[in-house]
Amino acid sequence: MDQADSWRRLCASLDEDQAVWESVEAALEAGDDPWEALLDGLDEAGALAFLRSDDTGMELSDALAQLPRVFALQPDLDEVTDTDDLREATAAADRILAGSALRVVRLVEEDDAWPVAVVPSANAGAVADLAAALGHEAVVGG
Repeated sequence: MDQADSWRRLCASLDEDQAVWESVEAALEAGDDPWEALLDGLDEAGALAFLRSDDTGMELSDALAQLPRVFALQPDLDEVTDTDDLREATAAADRILAGSALRVVRLVEEDDAWPVAVVPSANAGAVADLAAALGHEAVVGG
């Protein structure tokens, strides 16, 4: 599997919006950073909750509730708001969503950014594996 195919599979595993892959493909062709293009594409598709590492569970809960996969479920995210530690809050959100066959995946950045997506449980392992194969990190469950 070549690098472009890995990026295409990663995009498809994160979100079904073809525009996400088109954004990454354009970055690859232009010699730009495909990871940044991935994050931008997911954000434009409404599939990314973008937080900072010092945000709280309340902010995570509010951001997740706006993502289409979470909005469609309307889960009770009260447990997520019970902590000011974003790592704990992300793990709590993952536990809640796992009951509906969804997983929270943090797409790791080098700074204090905390971008998260919600993916079908069946895709979570592939997201982590493909990100690692491409030199990046995706943490399932926070």
